[in-house]
Amino acid sequence: MLLRTTVVKNLGSSLAPDGCVRHCRIRANTWCRWRIQARRRYGFLPDDVKSVRSVVNPDVSKIRNIGIMAHIDAGKTTTTERMLYYSGYTHSLGDVDDGDTVTDFMAQERERGITIQSAAVTFDWKEHRINLIDTPGHVDFTLEVERALRVLDGAVAVFDASAGVEAQTLTVWRQADKHHVPRVCFLNKMDKPGANLSYSVESIKKKLKANPILLQIPIGSGKGFTGLVNLVTSQRMMWPQSDDSNGRVFVTKPLSSSDDPELLRHVREARNNLIEQVKAVSYIYLVLDRMYLTVFFLCAKLQMAVRRVTLAQKGVPVLCGSALRNKGVQPLLDAITAYLPAPNERHHDLVQWYGNDLCALAFKVVHDKQRGPLVFVRIYSGALKAQSAVHNINRNTTERMSRLMVPFADQHIEIPSLTAGNIALTVGLKQTVTGDTIVASKSSASQAARRLLELEEKKVKGSDKEAETLILAGVEVPDPVFFCTIEPPTMAKQADLDHALACLQREDPSLKVKTDPDSGQTILCGMGELHIEIIHDRIRREYSLETYLGPLQVAYRETVLQSGCAVDTLDRTLGDRRHVVTASLQVSPREETACDIAYGEGVAENLAPDLKDAVENGIHSAYLQGPLLGFPAQGVTTVVQAVSVQSGTSVAMVSACVSRCMLKAMKQAGGQVLEPLMSLEITVEAEHLSLVLGDLAQRRGSIQDIQSRQDCKVVLASVPLAETMGYSTMLRTLTSGSATFSMQLSSYEAMNPEIQSALVNKMAGLA
Repeated sequence: MLLRTTVVKNLGSSLAPDGCVRHCRIRANTWCRWRIQARRRYGFLPDDVKSVRSVVNPDVSKIRNIGIMAHIDAGKTTTTERMLYYSGYTHSLGDVDDGDTVTDFMAQERERGITIQSAAVTFDWKEHRINLIDTPGHVDFTLEVERALRVLDGAVAVFDASAGVEAQTLTVWRQADKHHVPRVCFLNKMDKPGANLSYSVESIKKKLKANPILLQIPIGSGKGFTGLVNLVTSQRMMWPQSDDSNGRVFVTKPLSSSDDPELLRHVREARNNLIEQVKAVSYIYLVLDRMYLTVFFLCAKLQMAVRRVTLAQKGVPVLCGSALRNKGVQPLLDAITAYLPAPNERHHDLVQWYGNDLCALAFKVVHDKQRGPLVFVRIYSGALKAQSAVHNINRNTTERMSRLMVPFADQHIEIPSLTAGNIALTVGLKQTVTGDTIVASKSSASQAARRLLELEEKKVKGSDKEAETLILAGVEVPDPVFFCTIEPPTMAKQADLDHALACLQREDPSLKVKTDPDSGQTILCGMGELHIEIIHDRIRREYSLETYLGPLQVAYRETVLQSGCAVDTLDRTLGDRRHVVTASLQVSPREETACDIAYGEGVAENLAPDLKDAVENGIHSAYLQGPLLGFPAQGVTTVVQAVSVQSGTSVAMVSACVSRCMLKAMKQAGGQVLEPLMSLEITVEAEHLSLVLGDLAQRRGSIQDIQSRQDCKVVLASVPLAETMGYSTMLRTLTSGSATFSMQLSSYEAMNPEIQSALVNKMAGLA
């Protein structure tokens, strides 16, 4: 009897349109019988922790590959923790502050209370398999979000209901737009005193330019938040205030005329708005004549319409709750299965050429001390099997995969095979890196190429359609903005440091390592202060190396101020061969960020293909070192006016001559340093606003806007990256620890002449 009571209470969390008590009872009885059989067969107990093995290869329509994305501290990891608990995969609730959550398993994550690297977990919910990736919210680790969204079919955007859309929310939302990922919004922290549903929904509409479709409204606010109303089913869900079940037990019942009149009015208005919104963008016509339709049928039609709108990305369902207070997470899980797409509902053009053969994308690599490199792959077609050989198209290599596993944070379950639509973890792929395409064999790739070629031959000649490729699109890696030197404790440890950096680079493509050609020092390039700090700490902990970091420096860019021409001749004899090259080039500024190469009239036609490649290699090499400080150049157009090459001259000498000529031309054109500007968003109490603005003025900051958010002020500003060093500590000091801020790279802008002169002198050792 106790089992049946619990089931009826929890059934209300489902978004399935059970509009009347009779349908709910039928489903409850059916579900109870199934559950009792499952217990009898598998021996489950209520407090048992499930195994990932319980749902290994479900039907592809029952799979959901989703990511949790948000601004830092919006509650992503807490929400993930509740999902695992309610689905039966953990026996207790972890807490970010206590450092015992499943997905934040790195020592650095548990110490700082933030997510640093994305973590994948697999669990089932109501006969659906959910492959979930919890992503970081800090701007320094935005690549983790980028490569997760690249392979996911849907996403849950988590918002702080008291803040609405924040700075990093905009960034991850744009990333999801780029990959055309359908989304569901979850307004978290509805229990906070400043939580505001209307404000949050309006900020989604205005700042994200999205069409929010409200599916739930809260009952109560702040500390009085006790439940919510499902607008699709017109049912309310109430969680008891003193809850010993950690949110597992809640009461669901239809709204009745005896409920609060103000709540009923609010629900009626919100539901009518929901229906009108869906009707405006959905092809499904919702008939509202209650004499003709049952409540059950209306709910089914409404849910179908919301799903279609979501998959077409014409709207985003909005739900609410409080993950920390264990309210609203089960309805969110129901929304994931009801509204986000299955893998077979997402279209990937390239997969058609492989048919039923394997086609997968490697999107993440981690290093394990016992197993070696572990490669995360998304399977788009075919199946992966342990102890099988696979072919890497990007590297043109064949490797043997020794083991295959299902990821569950840092604890993985070994399995024999996995089918299309899933995310897997492989052992033994030592050459594979992020962005590589994996297929069954070289012959499989050849067959796919033949199919593609046959289609290309059928096309009408003269078609300007871009040629298709057999390689899945990889992951775009942003350029680093900070760099510093790193040195081992002794020269005997240099090889160990090189090995550690090579492993970390393979894991994190946004980390760049290079060697200074003059001093021979190792240069570490990263996305921010925290990024480099984490790398330094990982080298110490994971590789037992006490390395020394030099002072952080900003990764500037350079450009030219005006047009400049140069002619250079290289005449050198090596052995018995004489190499003679003469190059004439012109450089000029351009508005676009990227650099460009053009040829004068008749020049390109008179150059052999290998000489033309050598010329372009020389120009690209010169772009890597600007004329003033040796930083990479951008916004420069180079016109090759003439190239004369004596017979017998090597292509390397051609590149060297062109590169030297480029440097002359850029110096003649006048160099300009471009400094990175950061978009800064500061949330501060009104009493500390003047102190914060004064500090920004001293940092050469430009105030863009000052907005009001509940009882706080939100300052939007642009500040040079060089001036943000140590800003976190200063902001805490000025505001007694009450203010928060986030920043991200905005653009590169020309530096003030006086500051540029001081920087040049400093870099030259004159200041």
